[in-house]
Amino acid sequence: MKLYNNIPRKVLVVIDMQNDFIDGALGTKEAQAIVGNVNKKIMEYKKSGNGIIFTRDTHGRNYLNTAEGRKLAVEHCIKGSHGWQITSEIDTSEAVIIDKPSFGSLELADTISNLPNVVSIELVGLCTDICVISNAMILKARFPEIPILVDSSCCAGVTPESHDNALKAMAMCQIDII
Repeated sequence: MKLYNNIPRKVLVVIDMQNDFIDGALGTKEAQAIVGNVNKKIMEYKKSGNGIIFTRDTHGRNYLNTAEGRKLAVEHCIKGSHGWQITSEIDTSEAVIIDKPSFGSLELADTISNLPNVVSIELVGLCTDICVISNAMILKARFPEIPILVDSSCCAGVTPESHDNALKAMAMCQIDII
C-alpha cells in the first residue's frame, strides 16, 4: 500500500470477498449482487490514492473441530482452497491482505493504527451481520474519533433481514451507514 506520510487519507477495508461467501459453500444471491459495487468502490479509492486493506476469512483443515466449526458445521474458506481465494472479479493489486481466523481482526486495527493521517475508515463486504459488524465494532472501539463508515450497497448479510439488523445495530453505535 502506498503511504504518503503527511497527506490525510481514507482507508477502505474490504471484508471477506471470497468465493465461498459469494457463490461457494456459504454463497448467496445477495453476495453475488454486490461484487460490481465493491469493485467500483475499490477503483474509486485507487484513483484517489487512498489505502485499501482486504481481509480473508482463513480456516484450517480442522475447521469442524474448532469452536466456530462446531456451531457452523459448513467447511468454508479453508486456506489454499478455491473458496478461500478472494474472487477474481475483485482487483486486489497494491492492497494489503490480512488473513483472519475469526470474525473480527485485531490485526486489522493494528495495521490501520500504523498508517499516518487516517481521516476515515470505510468497510464493505461480507457478511454484514457477522464479519463486517465485528470489524466495524473493533475499529470504532480502537479509533473513537475517526469516522467509521459502512456502505450498505457494498455489503450483504446471511439473509436480507440480518443484513438490515446489523446495519441498525452499527448505526446505534455511531457507525455511519451510507
